[in-house]
Amino acid sequence: MIVVHHLNNSRSQRVLWLLEELGVPYEIKRYQRDAKTMLAPPELRSVHPLGKSPVIQDGAVTLAESGSILEYLVERHGKGRLAPAPGTPERLRYTYWMHFAEGSAMPPLLLKLIFDRIEKAPMPFFVRPVARAIAQRAKAGFVQPNIDRNLDYMESELQARDWFAGGEFSAADVQMSFPLEGARARGGLDERRPRLMDFLARIHARPAYRRAIERGGE
Repeated sequence: MIVVHHLNNSRSQRVLWLLEELGVPYEIKRYQRDAKTMLAPPELRSVHPLGKSPVIQDGAVTLAESGSILEYLVERHGKGRLAPAPGTPERLRYTYWMHFAEGSAMPPLLLKLIFDRIEKAPMPFFVRPVARAIAQRAKAGFVQPNIDRNLDYMESELQARDWFAGGEFSAADVQMSFPLEGARARGGLDERRPRLMDFLARIHARPAYRRAIERGGE
């Protein structure tokens, strides 16, 4: 039985969703973020030295990093499902988007989250105007333009196809869900980019996605 070490509001939701899509049995071990720091609890370090989630255990295998976990699950348990055939143009796109999600899409969204928190963080009154000005300038001059550029690019890539790898749903779409959910929540993704909004509506309607939410939490 696969064990998913699942942290609330984290990338481990991707893993639950993929397992539901594959119909692979799994067990959830739950962890809760610290309400003040939003960091993972120290108990996760006993599972993996970095103390982060997701982590899965599949027999003797312990594996971290959501992208590598998704690739492992598709290769080990997919039986040819949710990944295009090797050597095809769709497989090349699949590999690209599996890496784009964390390599390009997530960094500016993470910076946006950090600078948003700096703006709202309690601090001495004489420091507050300077800190907020720096945060606002960084967001306006660098962070948001990069988010917008990524979103425009993703929107254009879905103009001619329903899914990121091509005409069929794949694990690359599961991987891409997290940055797009983040962009919808705090990165400015809205109806101005209808293909991305349609993508989110379609994944939210998938029965496996709903089952993962029911098991893992909103």
